[in-house]
Amino acid sequence: MATTASAEERLRRFGSVSDSALAHIEGDEVLTELLGRVREGLQSDTVAVLLVEPGGRELVATATQGIETEVRQGVRVPLGKGFAGRVAAEKSPVMLDRVDSTTVVNQLLWEKGIQTLVGVPLLVSGEVLGVLHAGSLTPRRFTEDDVEFLQAAADRIALVVHAHQSQAARAAATALQRSLLPPQLPQVPSLDFAARYVPGGGSNVAGDWYDVFTLPNGWLGLVIGDVVGHDLPAAVVMGRLRSALRAYSLETTDPADVLTRLDRKAQHFEPGMMATVLYGTLEPDFGRLYLSSAGHLAPVLARPGEPAHFADLPIDPPIGAIREVRRRKTTIELQPGTITCFYTDGLVERRYAPLDDGLELLRSTVRAASADAVCAQVMTTLIGEYVSEDDVAILTFRRQDLKEVNSLDMIVPAVPESLKDIRAAMRRWLSSAGISGDLAGDLLLAVGEASTNSVEHAYGPAGGTVHLKIDLIGAEVVIRVRDTGHWRPARGENRGRGLTLMNKCGDVQVDRSDEGTTVVIRRRLEAEAQA
Repeated sequence: MATTASAEERLRRFGSVSDSALAHIEGDEVLTELLGRVREGLQSDTVAVLLVEPGGRELVATATQGIETEVRQGVRVPLGKGFAGRVAAEKSPVMLDRVDSTTVVNQLLWEKGIQTLVGVPLLVSGEVLGVLHAGSLTPRRFTEDDVEFLQAAADRIALVVHAHQSQAARAAATALQRSLLPPQLPQVPSLDFAARYVPGGGSNVAGDWYDVFTLPNGWLGLVIGDVVGHDLPAAVVMGRLRSALRAYSLETTDPADVLTRLDRKAQHFEPGMMATVLYGTLEPDFGRLYLSSAGHLAPVLARPGEPAHFADLPIDPPIGAIREVRRRKTTIELQPGTITCFYTDGLVERRYAPLDDGLELLRSTVRAASADAVCAQVMTTLIGEYVSEDDVAILTFRRQDLKEVNSLDMIVPAVPESLKDIRAAMRRWLSSAGISGDLAGDLLLAVGEASTNSVEHAYGPAGGTVHLKIDLIGAEVVIRVRDTGHWRPARGENRGRGLTLMNKCGDVQVDRSDEGTTVVIRRRLEAEAQA
């Protein structure tokens, strides 16, 4: 009868941690429930889970019953050190009948009076995720059945932990990647931008990104990249590379120099990582594009009336691949109407087709049209109903024809920081329209005063927007600065003189209503300003 009772007890214990009903318990509650069942099954005083931290050098107390202080104090145990570290390093069970500073790193265990310990590794596909251990406040010897039961529980816990970690990593990677993609592309007079980003159809998140940013000297930076790897590690590296590249772009407009610095940073701080990056800088008048490629596929260019072609530029090694690479810069003349298409390899690579086939299909699809039309056609032709295994990113931009720069339309937040964006956009537009000298200075002053008034007087703490619209109609420039707020009185003795300054720069009309205020500025072009 004793044997039968023992067998029944054994079945009951093992059944408690293999119960299919556990699959219906959500979140961290399933881990709490499993620890409770382990503690009951072993009749132990404590039970704890320690998980391997990213980097694989330490175990961190994650969940406990009996000595909850372990988690509250963030107890850490180096791999290979003490009791738990030994279990993880050896990937095998360990029983301990003496708990003190010579055998256990976590001093809470001997301070609380734990006399004996038994621990087993949490394993998934041979990889150690952590350690599950149980302890007793009274001397006892854990049996082989106890160890077998604890390992069965550890196997179930390992699956739960792995599933939760994978899900959390994918969610974090997706959120991080999305947060680092530009929420909107910059509004730049005489340039037309469009982009597409589609996550891969697999369960992994890749490290693709694109970026467009203006620089203080009037240049533009354009980048597209692809970090080798998946999920959160790739997304984190992508974020670091993006931030570092932006920082280096403030120091030089040479794209090869920027990628050299980026590579040096990656080699030191991200050893073992690798990424392809295509970085370009565009002159303020948009006539020349300077490119450097770190292992990235060459962009496609299409000029009006000509077939599209791949940019003729050398492809240097990827970021992180080889130390002390001499990176090269290529200069490309951008005629008005030229479209440029950056892309990642997920757009053109197919598992069972040559890469050249995808590249040729892309080249034949790109044409000199609007940036958004090109993006749409490329996605229709190369993706269609196909679910790409890898992420797909496209960034297109077109230098508009001169006849297309007759207007500027932009909406910015009504905050002081937006005033510099308005000035920068106006300077670009004036240059594109051939307006310079005193006339350009007067228009900049007038728009600056009208925009400043909207920012300072139109809105309260809730804020709002400023809408700038400029049209070149024949020999006249018509400017509208509009807000949707209710103006507050001017503050200070020397305030409220903006209208006087604007009237010196052109014919000014102010229309105030319950829907907001619109300032209209008209100025005839002088003959010498009409280039």
